Amino acid sequence: MNIINSISQFHSLVSLPEPLHPLVSVVRVQDMRFTESAIWEQFSLNFYCISLKKDITGKVKYGQQYYDYNKGLMTFIAPRQIQSLDAPHEELLGPDAGTGYALLIHPDFLFKHPLAVTIKNYGFFSYAVNEALHLSEKEEKNIIEIVNKIADEYQHIDRHTQDIILSQLDLLLNYSNRFYERQFITRKAVNHDLLTKMENLLAEYFDEETTLKEGLPTVELLAKELNLSPHYLSDMLRSLTGQSAQQHMQQKLIEKAKEYLSTTNLSVAQIAYQLGFEYPQSFNKLFKKKTNISPLEFRQTFN
Repeated sequence: MNIINSISQFHSLVSLPEPLHPLVSVVRVQDMRFTESAIWEQFSLNFYCISLKKDITGKVKYGQQYYDYNKGLMTFIAPRQIQSLDAPHEELLGPDAGTGYALLIHPDFLFKHPLAVTIKNYGFFSYAVNEALHLSEKEEKNIIEIVNKIADEYQHIDRHTQDIILSQLDLLLNYSNRFYERQFITRKAVNHDLLTKMENLLAEYFDEETTLKEGLPTVELLAKELNLSPHYLSDMLRSLTGQSAQQHMQQKLIEKAKEYLSTTNLSVAQIAYQLGFEYPQSFNKLFKKKTNISPLEFRQTFN
């Protein structure tokens, strides 16, 4: 695993001159020349990288679907996330690579600024690469304007530089949040298909009593089965149903518990184990939290 610690080191590895600012840089995708292919097989950056690629020829694959927003494609990488690039020379510098920008921000640049904390609240830094943000022409123009302002600002470094750049970064992240929410809406039909697949996975998980062997289903398990990252799955479900993936799973679990309680003679403890709980008390607590009555009180309504 190759760790790229500094923006200066990254510049060197992609054949660019020393950055003008040690903690923030904007580089053009078309200017990068990868010199050591082995480094890019598995690597991580110790800084944030927000990339925008544009003018991509051909369709862009997004999850299991092809998507027609080919004007601009954004990805968000947080420090210390493991990445890998297959054949970077051909993939990133070939005829389909297009053009674009990479905005590099070292965490030290955020020091003593509110963004040092709030940047961690943007879930899209934990999305997978195939869950990129696909921009319309207007959205792309907004992002490029902000990136260019950041690049212009660090040309002259003074006591105002950090605040001005971080105000632009804050604006970029807020726009990105809005554009992702738009993307959930424009992909509503596809997302409803994913919701149906998730419902079927949960039904199968409970019906086949996988819980007895594997325990309670997790967001990570469902996301993996759907070829999504856990954060993206939760954000997608929240846009469709108002519930996170965890809340959605708990709802399905309670529905299955009610089925057992109303149609079988299994004890509450047996039902808890059947559903994957290690301790019956945990099942009782969750059931009461979600229904305002205990499992036994629910069962008694059928007697």
